[in-house]
Amino acid sequence: MKLSQRVNEVPFSAIRKLTPVAEKAKKEGKKVYHLNIGAPDTKTPNEFLDAIRAIELDTIDYAPSKGLKPIREATCKYYSQKGKHYDPETEVVITTGASESLKFAAEIVADLGENILTTNPFYSNYYTMFREIGIHLNVFDTLVEEGYRIPSKEVIEKGIDEKTRGILISNPSNPTGAVYTREELQAIVEVAIENDLYIIADEVYSEFVFDGAAFCSFTEIEGIDDRLILLDSISKRFGACGARIGALLSKNKEVMDAAIRLATSRLAVSTVDQIGAAALYEVSEEYFKDVNAEYNRRRLAIYEELLKIDGVKVAKPEGAFYVMPELPVKDSDHFAKWLLEEFDDNGETVMVAPAFGFYQGTDIGKKQVRLAYVINEKDIRRSIQIIKKALDVYKEKYE
Repeated sequence: MKLSQRVNEVPFSAIRKLTPVAEKAKKEGKKVYHLNIGAPDTKTPNEFLDAIRAIELDTIDYAPSKGLKPIREATCKYYSQKGKHYDPETEVVITTGASESLKFAAEIVADLGENILTTNPFYSNYYTMFREIGIHLNVFDTLVEEGYRIPSKEVIEKGIDEKTRGILISNPSNPTGAVYTREELQAIVEVAIENDLYIIADEVYSEFVFDGAAFCSFTEIEGIDDRLILLDSISKRFGACGARIGALLSKNKEVMDAAIRLATSRLAVSTVDQIGAAALYEVSEEYFKDVNAEYNRRRLAIYEELLKIDGVKVAKPEGAFYVMPELPVKDSDHFAKWLLEEFDDNGETVMVAPAFGFYQGTDIGKKQVRLAYVINEKDIRRSIQIIKKALDVYKEKYE
C-alpha cells in the first residue's frame, strides 16, 4: 500500500532532523549543547502551575471550542494594553499553540494548490505545515549582507502569482532575528492591498526586541482590519512551550466564523493548560524586563563570539532569540551532522539547525545555520568556541 503524495512531500523538521544523531552522540558520552531549537530555558512563572494546583474540578471536561473565557479575556486584555482592542467573545479563538493558529489561518485564506507569500528564509515548519494541508509557499529573498531587511515592493511582488492568497510575516523574525520597521511593514501592507491579499502576522516574539528599538505591530497600521490575521502564543512570551496555548485574532467576521468552525473539528484545547495560561497574564512587567535583559546578554554573547570566527558572515540579531550566520563551509547540513558524529572538544559538541530547510528555491541556506540563544551565556560562548575549533578541523578535512 502507498502513502499519500501529500505526506510524502512533508520533510522532517529542519530543526529536529538531526535529533537521532544527537541522541546517539549523547549515548556515546558526549555533552551536546543545543542551539538548534528555540526552547527557552527561562523559568516559567509560578502563576502557571499555581493556577493548575488550585483547580477544583471533579471532571476535566471539554473546554469550549473557541477557548475558555478567562484565557480569551486575558489575551485580549494583553493587546488592549498595547492599544489594540479585540472582543474576547467574537475576535479570538484559542488554539493548540501558534502552530494551530497558523494552520487555521492558512486553511481559511487558501485553497488546495494555492500559495501564501513569505520571506526567504522562513521558519522551516511553515513549509512542513503547508505541505500537510496542500498549500504552497512562495517567497521573496532577504539577505544576510543586508541584515535580512524587507526588500522593495518590486522585489516582494515578484513572488506573487495568480494563486497567491496572503502574505505571512514573522516579526521579530524566526529564523533571522530581524525586527522590521514601520516603513517595512507599510511596504507589505501596500503590496497586500494592491494585490487583495490577507496579511498573516506571526508576532509571537514581540516581547523580545533589543537595543532600545520599538516593536511595531501590524495591528498599529490603520486600514487593514479586514485582511489582518494575528497569530499569538504563550510559548516564548512566558517560557511555556510545553503548554501549547496559542490564539488566532482577527476583526474580520468571516475569518473568525471560519476559525470557529475549524476549532470545532478538533473539539477543544486542553482545559488544564488554558487555566494555567490565563494566570500567566497576571505576571508583572518586571518579569518581561528581566527575561528580556537575560536574552539580550545571550544575544550579545553569541554575536561577539561569531565575530571572532574567520569567514563568518553574520547580521546582528535585533529581536526574537535567533541568529542565522553564514559559515565558511559548502554544506552546513554535512557540517552539522559531522559536528555531532565525528567532532568533540574535551567530550563536548554542539547541535545546530542547518539552514537549507529554512529556504526555498535557492542554495544560499547550504552555507548557513540557524542558532537559538536559549541556553545560558557561559554555555553559549563555549558552544560558539567549539564551533570555531570544529570549523578549523572541518575545513582542513573537507574544504
